[in-house]
Amino acid sequence: MTFKAATVALAISASFLAFGAMAETIGIAMPTKSSARWIGDGNSMVEQFKAAGYDTDLQYAEDDIPNQLAQIENMIAKGVDVLVIASIDGTTLSNALENAQAAGIKVIAYDRLIRDTDAVSYYATFDNFKVGVQQAESLVKGLKERFPDAKPWNVELFGGSPDDNNAFFFYNGAMSVLQPLIDDGSIVIGSGQTGMDKVGTLRWDGAVAQSRMDNILSANYNDKQVNGVLSPYDGLSIGILSSLKGVGYGSGDLAMPIVTGQDAELPSVKSILAGEQYSTVFKDTRELARVTVGMVDAMLKGGEPEINDTATYDNGVKVVPSYLLEPVAVDAANWEEVLVGSGYYKKEDVQ
Repeated sequence: MTFKAATVALAISASFLAFGAMAETIGIAMPTKSSARWIGDGNSMVEQFKAAGYDTDLQYAEDDIPNQLAQIENMIAKGVDVLVIASIDGTTLSNALENAQAAGIKVIAYDRLIRDTDAVSYYATFDNFKVGVQQAESLVKGLKERFPDAKPWNVELFGGSPDDNNAFFFYNGAMSVLQPLIDDGSIVIGSGQTGMDKVGTLRWDGAVAQSRMDNILSANYNDKQVNGVLSPYDGLSIGILSSLKGVGYGSGDLAMPIVTGQDAELPSVKSILAGEQYSTVFKDTRELARVTVGMVDAMLKGGEPEINDTATYDNGVKVVPSYLLEPVAVDAANWEEVLVGSGYYKKEDVQ
């Protein structure tokens, strides 16, 4: 009996030790699988958290705000140790994150700033103002190359989703380059539509961008040509290009306008090689995942995460300590060096 009792005691003790050794769980809330970029983000984080010894609970909300809220609340109820959130609408999470804070769950905003709450500990993203600067610089470079004698250049502006804080940084960065050229008459906005209240594209929807471009063309370009379109995201760029091609741009003597983009999504990289989209901005999501995993690891081990910005991102309640990664402009001249050379794509995937 003594031996049996000792055996039972050892088994119970072992089970408690095993329970105590269970890996901490990171809840990861992503906005949608409709963009290849977010699938890549999720996969990179799961892989890197696993390598660091953490379990993950990865959820995609398919751009449905109530769905994302429910997913986050469920993760809180299950007792995740940290929440990493790429929000659909950064203004809708305050109440849920109060619950996380009350439960002692730390929150990292991933790529998109979460607003109006002090429950966000850190923010991992890219230099979003610089993304806009690079898009505009690429647009101007392309205009000079393709339409050297067409000044003033006719340009149209597209913005991202107004519920995504990054969209304003992209737009403001781009306008820091373009506004002086508008002011001196080098660029003309044919539709007259400027400002995020007019050019924003809810949920980054390519079909919405295509429809708006259709309307702009029919209303403003019957007797003149579009030379360039500022597009802040590859998914919008594809829709804009479809609209342009639908009325003959890129065929005959009607040159394709310079169209920018962001995220280096595979269809857009192929479009660049085909001479349609002019450029994109590459943001290495593997590095963003690495920074985020480092932040989580430091917090859970009682350390201080690495940050490099304590001034830029005011969410309405606090300035959120941030780590900003560097974006890279990509076009037909450097796509192979940047995208294949970094191992992000294989050459056969693109060509």
